[in-house]
Amino acid sequence: MNSYVLSFKEIDITKLSMVGGKGANLGELCKVQGIPVPEGFCVTTEAYKKITENNEELNGLLDELSHLGVEDRGKVGEVSKKVRMVMERIAIPEDILENIAMFLTRFGEKDAYAVRSSATAEDLPTTSFAGQQDTYLNIIGREAILKHISKC
Repeated sequence: MNSYVLSFKEIDITKLSMVGGKGANLGELCKVQGIPVPEGFCVTTEAYKKITENNEELNGLLDELSHLGVEDRGKVGEVSKKVRMVMERIAIPEDILENIAMFLTRFGEKDAYAVRSSATAEDLPTTSFAGQQDTYLNIIGREAILKHISKC
């Protein structure tokens, strides 16, 4: 089994740490008879780690962000904008691109997709990330989908 991209049918609640709450719940819904779930896939936390792990600029910004407090609201916003810009510029490695392309070919590259972020600790009894994740709807075409995956 590939650890970078998983189809909804390969996912269940035990994969929460790999695909986040939205992905795990979609996987669980796929297993319920009578509930129609469109085909789709999740790019995993393993892919995220591979994409970001050696980016010194990103890691420096994240380190800077971790040292800021609530009172540094303006600086948090400034550093966060830089983090987003760096994330969107990072190239997705070829093996991950190939995995994504395989699913797009299988499920239909010309179909509209929802591209969504998900947190691995969302909706737990002691945490809430409501409204903090990105969602892009009706994304069509390989290039647009890859662009929005980078945004997420």
